[in-house]
Amino acid sequence: MEINAKKGLLRPDILFSTIYEITPAFLLERGIRGVVFDIDNTIAPYEIERPTEKMKAYLLALKESGIQVAFVSNNRNDRTVLFNEELGFPCYCNAKKPFPGKTKQAVRDFKIRPDQAVAIGDQLFTDCLSAHLARMEFFIVPPIRDKRTWFFRLKRRMERPFLKSLKKYPEYARKGENRQ
Repeated sequence: MEINAKKGLLRPDILFSTIYEITPAFLLERGIRGVVFDIDNTIAPYEIERPTEKMKAYLLALKESGIQVAFVSNNRNDRTVLFNEELGFPCYCNAKKPFPGKTKQAVRDFKIRPDQAVAIGDQLFTDCLSAHLARMEFFIVPPIRDKRTWFFRLKRRMERPFLKSLKKYPEYARKGENRQ
């Protein structure tokens, strides 16, 4: 994937209301054969240790459609391994995103090209930047339940101008169901 200078490193390729809008059919139509997910606030809130039945059904539907799935998380090993225990997907912990090393590793382990993969997350300065530095598309979803620490409030405030700019580029925005 070429990084489009107009788009920029911090502009998601598509905005979705929830991961469940990103269907296997949609991914396959785009030639996507691998998905690199962030876990926290993308798939599950921080306090959910294991995936719900709905989460498992969605992730397994991707797998059954021939789409490979991996988790790349900045979170610690015990959190990500516990979440992934029943699923058994490749899992890369302590990823140090926005550095793209573990994101690139996931795609290499899929044995596909970066243009055949997409990263999905809730943060521009970690998930989006890591994906674009790895030469992948990035789909953003709103955080499920945001942390209220000063650090996260500041980071979310800094993301706003980039997300607001999506309204100027309808090809990046996608309407969806209510997040609740």
